[in-house]
Amino acid sequence: MPCKCPWQVRTRLPPGRLRPDCLVTGCLMNYRTALATLLMGTIAPLSSAQDGAPYGVARVSGPVRIDGMSDEPGWDGVAPWIPVQYEPDNGAAATERTEFLVAHDDDYIYFALRAFDTDPDGIRANTLYRDRLSGDDHFEILLDTFNDNETGVLFTTTPEGIRKDAAISNDASGGGIASGGWINGDFNTFWDVETAITAQGWFAEIRVPFSSLRFQDRDGEVVMGITLQRKVARKTERVVYPPVPSIADWAFLKPSLAKKIVLRGIRSRNPVYITPYGLGAQDATSGAPAQRSLQAGVDLKYGLTNEITLDVTVNTDFAQAEADDQQVNLTRFSLFFPEKRQFFQERSGIFDFRTGGLSRLFHSRRIGLTDDGRPVGLLGGGRIVGRRGAWDVGLLSLMTERHDELAPENIGVARLRRQVFNPYSYAGVMGTSRIDTDGAYNVAYGLDSVVRLRGDDYMTLQWAQSFDSRLLDSGDQRGLNSARATFELERRRRRGWGYNTVLARAGRLYRPGAGFTQRNDFTLVEQGGSYTWLHGSDSPLIWHAVRMEASAFLRSADGSVESAEIGPEWEFRAKSGAGGSIQARLHREVPQRSFRIADALLVPAGDYRFWRLGARYSVTHTSRVQIRPRVEAGTFYDGFNTSIAIAPLWYISPHLELSGNYSYTHIRFGARDAMLDIHLAGIRIGTALNTKVSANAFVQYNSTRDNLSANIRFRYNFREGNDLWVVYNTNQYAEDHRGRYEPLPDSQTILVKYTHTLGY
Repeated sequence: MPCKCPWQVRTRLPPGRLRPDCLVTGCLMNYRTALATLLMGTIAPLSSAQDGAPYGVARVSGPVRIDGMSDEPGWDGVAPWIPVQYEPDNGAAATERTEFLVAHDDDYIYFALRAFDTDPDGIRANTLYRDRLSGDDHFEILLDTFNDNETGVLFTTTPEGIRKDAAISNDASGGGIASGGWINGDFNTFWDVETAITAQGWFAEIRVPFSSLRFQDRDGEVVMGITLQRKVARKTERVVYPPVPSIADWAFLKPSLAKKIVLRGIRSRNPVYITPYGLGAQDATSGAPAQRSLQAGVDLKYGLTNEITLDVTVNTDFAQAEADDQQVNLTRFSLFFPEKRQFFQERSGIFDFRTGGLSRLFHSRRIGLTDDGRPVGLLGGGRIVGRRGAWDVGLLSLMTERHDELAPENIGVARLRRQVFNPYSYAGVMGTSRIDTDGAYNVAYGLDSVVRLRGDDYMTLQWAQSFDSRLLDSGDQRGLNSARATFELERRRRRGWGYNTVLARAGRLYRPGAGFTQRNDFTLVEQGGSYTWLHGSDSPLIWHAVRMEASAFLRSADGSVESAEIGPEWEFRAKSGAGGSIQARLHREVPQRSFRIADALLVPAGDYRFWRLGARYSVTHTSRVQIRPRVEAGTFYDGFNTSIAIAPLWYISPHLELSGNYSYTHIRFGARDAMLDIHLAGIRIGTALNTKVSANAFVQYNSTRDNLSANIRFRYNFREGNDLWVVYNTNQYAEDHRGRYEPLPDSQTILVKYTHTLGY
């Protein structure tokens, strides 16, 4: 019998619409839905979650119209899954009634959220900007499509219906020498979502085509892992199904803790997506006439199988990529910038071979950019990623154009890895090459393994070696002289005792041409220990932890100290969403050659001992106005350094948000009468007319070179894969009166780019 009460919809649906099978308390419910909710929704899924058996996902019984409401007859008989809290009170019942629904047909997997709310005016929807949550209420789906307990894809939406997708690698582990960077927010794929806000709460429906997923079909059955979650922002409450213990940072995003589900009789098409683009640009540099250019290119994506994807690119362009955040270098080592270009994003975790800190055997950022960040044209290339049987497979080959004095070169990468011993361990091999048309080459290879010993204890073993034709006269490239070896033991857990132990050695000729490394010629000894307390419902804290860390980089030649540090840290996370830390460090630095800080202040060679104190604090990320302060002070080489930073954020409306960052660093070397003040400031202005039309302005100032830069991007996303971009970039340099460097020329670029994806 149809429900008699209207759901007064504020967005997405016309007022007064009737819902036939309403589940709102006090309404007359359809008896079949009531029985299914009682018997199947509360008993079957929870029982399956407890005994670990895969749960069979139901087929929809008819067409599903994606409008947010999950009220079509096709949903009849699909049992809701009832979540519990992940935080702030892990395992407790949700304070707001929540139901998750999952079903499928031959071509799609469907997800629905019924987020009932006793205070619908408190629902947070701060932004319409693509790929941002901005402290919003949200519905998030984790799918471990390969059932490998390590990788996954995320689909997230908010009450306003924005789309955010991401890829997970390394079982969402942020610790360890081979870890970090486990969430890739630049990943995009094809899927649909609609939402609705009513007097009872907010509701969402998501449809993901199986052609957007990669999975393994075994005898007509596909097993995946799944975790569903709802965030109630004003309460900083996150509810999840299945129940996930708070045993590690971001445990609710760990594929290894996901519920196993089975889909039967599904069909995955392998369409070809062809995306041509056209680009018009004008570049103007001070002292030179403006240059206009027109160019075109094409990208192709094809699912070779359910498991493996081929990407081909011709005359590649990355004009729509975001500008990098400027950094000030207070060390004698190279700065690291992340990869933001879409071509490299799908299953980019396959190519991860992290060798400690920011160093890695392969870093795609090295392709198509010079060491100082200038773009190098890409003639094209290809990329194959996926899984074949038990093996993760990654192949990449790209060809660059000639650029000034740089000869055209081919960059190639091959990666293989597979699970060993248990579902949480793997071993692999990687090879990289850079070969230019003048005959110069750099090739490297690596062997790595991460082994789960027991419980949350892991061991990492790595060996990597490089060979460079330009270093033939620099010494013998055999053995440890051109290699990097690593051993680590760690406990990946946020509860009780934790530890990590690292031993590593890198030779002076270890230089992977397609990778990134900050330092060579060292032996590293590192030891850390921690203890974490998890608190109950009567505490204002979710957890707090104390850590003690010590590390030393020793010179390979004589074992003398190059760098060392030791000190404690206290960190906390509150149920309000606030968090912070206090840290103290003792440092020793022994540079053998003088170097400049921020290209300006000279630090002579010597043996320096100094100390640093630091603290940071962040309010709840669900607040519309946030100020996140950080302060650090202490001695610095033979002087003193004070650094203050704030990162304000203001969600003015769903159509407008302002964020910024400002840091001030004061360095004084009194004995040498040398001083440096560094101001680094940035402001972002994000605007969105709706979920398809948006603009973003990012303006930065760096006082070390009196540089003012701006990146302004307008995007009209007609649909996924069809985009109009208008981008304006400018760099303005003031005249230098300090004699520290040659002034750089001002530059301005404006470009218009249109991409259109065709599916076959």
